[in-house]
Amino acid sequence: MEERENTTEVRDEQNMTDHHEETMSSHTEADQETAQAAPQSEVELEIQRLTELAEENNNRYLRAQADFDNFRRRTVKEREELAKYASLKVVEQLVPVLDNFERAIQVSGENQDFESFSKGVQMIFRQLSQVLDQEGLQQMNAVGQPFNPEYHQAIMQVESDEYEEGIVVEEVQKGYMLKDKVLRPAMVKVSM
Repeated sequence: MEERENTTEVRDEQNMTDHHEETMSSHTEADQETAQAAPQSEVELEIQRLTELAEENNNRYLRAQADFDNFRRRTVKEREELAKYASLKVVEQLVPVLDNFERAIQVSGENQDFESFSKGVQMIFRQLSQVLDQEGLQQMNAVGQPFNPEYHQAIMQVESDEYEEGIVVEEVQKGYMLKDKVLRPAMVKVSM
């Protein structure tokens, strides 16, 4: 009977060990499932976070692209408008000169006084010169200056007792500068 009790105790111990192992095994499997579920859940959360970040960055990019396109269109429009009306200031200043020319032409048909007509044209010329001066137009003074192909266009060489060789002796057509740029070189005769 003692043997039977020992066998029963061994069996009980075995059952308990088996039960403990099963319990441990089921705990381990549950822990593994939880452990697998947790990282999977963390990975899914990270994927979701990165997806949202990517969408946000894409939206920012699209907005920046739209802003840039609008800026480019606005700049092109402003540049076109500036080019279209760049001469507005000068033209506004020239309109009174045009009015005075019309008056002079009208008066010349009605009145044959050449002296008055001549004085009127001279006044209009001074008015026109003032407008152009204000815009930076300057006449070149070439006579007596050394020939410079950047400012002068030689049309002939002449002998001169008054000037050394290579000096402008006569201006056939005036040259003009607009601020610091040659608008038209002076046509000149150069001593040889």
